[in-house]
Amino acid sequence: MKNELDALMQANNVDALLIMGAAAHNPAMVYFTGVVHVSAGDLIVKRGGEPVLFCNPMEREEAARTGLATRSYNEFPFMELLKETSGDRLQAAALRYQRMFTSLGITSGRVALYGTLEVGIPFMVINALQQLMPGLTFVGYAQDPILMQAMQTKDEAEVARIRRMGKVTTGVVGRVADYLTSNRTKDGVLVHSDGQPITIGDVKSRIDLWLAEAGAENPEGCIFAIGRDAGVPHSSGTLTDPLRLGQTIVFDIYPCEAGGGYFYDFTRTWCLGYAPDEAQKLYDQVLSVYNTLKDEFAAGRVLADYQKRTCELFEAMGHPTIQTNPATEEGYVHSLSHGVGLRVHEKPFSGTGVADRLLPGSIFTSEPGLYYPSRGMGVRIEDTYYVRPDGSFEILADYPKDLVLPVRQ
Repeated sequence: MKNELDALMQANNVDALLIMGAAAHNPAMVYFTGVVHVSAGDLIVKRGGEPVLFCNPMEREEAARTGLATRSYNEFPFMELLKETSGDRLQAAALRYQRMFTSLGITSGRVALYGTLEVGIPFMVINALQQLMPGLTFVGYAQDPILMQAMQTKDEAEVARIRRMGKVTTGVVGRVADYLTSNRTKDGVLVHSDGQPITIGDVKSRIDLWLAEAGAENPEGCIFAIGRDAGVPHSSGTLTDPLRLGQTIVFDIYPCEAGGGYFYDFTRTWCLGYAPDEAQKLYDQVLSVYNTLKDEFAAGRVLADYQKRTCELFEAMGHPTIQTNPATEEGYVHSLSHGVGLRVHEKPFSGTGVADRLLPGSIFTSEPGLYYPSRGMGVRIEDTYYVRPDGSFEILADYPKDLVLPVRQ
């Protein structure tokens, strides 16, 4: 949580954070600002101090809505900086940063860099700024020990927003199910009223529309994949594929609040009309593992332990897993879990060698699956869980786990 930031910064010998970019689809920025219309800004967080948001004066009122201390770039007029640097825009930008930092009393120490910008310009500006301020050292992380660690545990307001996104998500999933079951079939294919096949693309266009109507968006797309594509975990589906009866459909949807706020992550597997015996068996095995894990989750445990447990359970059923064959492309081929928040994938992670624990306040997925593209099928079941302060576990948005969706003949 945010109240951990000063301690995390101190533990990592960091004196300030610099977060660059827009206050939308920029997780580090949104963590402090919320989703507001600040198209370009710089947020500086001094250890032991309050965050300060520097912004374009045209967006001053939007910036004020963040509740943060805000300052205008007009304090450092760019045209004057250009005169001082003989028209060198790169040096002028670096000089503005120098004066921003100096105005906050930051002239020495370590500054951790965050944000979402095309890498070229900020790379050059920071290099120039380093020359102007040799007392500062700018650092970045392959595995962020500060913001990502703070973000792992959510406060009540964050949990409420993710829970709301869960209701939006499952509401859209319900609308997709209603849409599919309301249409008739022809020659083993779901069809429109004019007899034309309903395709993956038809469904996806409705998903985007229904999310938008609910105040959410789909910045990373979604997975709606049938048949062989369902057997490749991150195949998003082929838009022109018709929806055939009896084939597994993996529907993995991970939308966020409009503007790049909090995400939700959810998967169901369906067969339209009926499930072949082989698909039903695969589904029952995945559901069995899902339920076993649900009963075994315990606060404080290392999440990677459950990845190992998942592999053991599937191997006992005769399936290959990445535990015994890391290169396998059939069977259980991915990790069990990840955190969910301002990123669809964040701490805690369940990968091998990661020691992330299920701390109270954590929100994480459980998504066992089995994949056999050679058999034209795949199955995944996923819900998003919350570790409550008392150590109990809550599914933030429950939804039925029926494999077969009945359709009109």
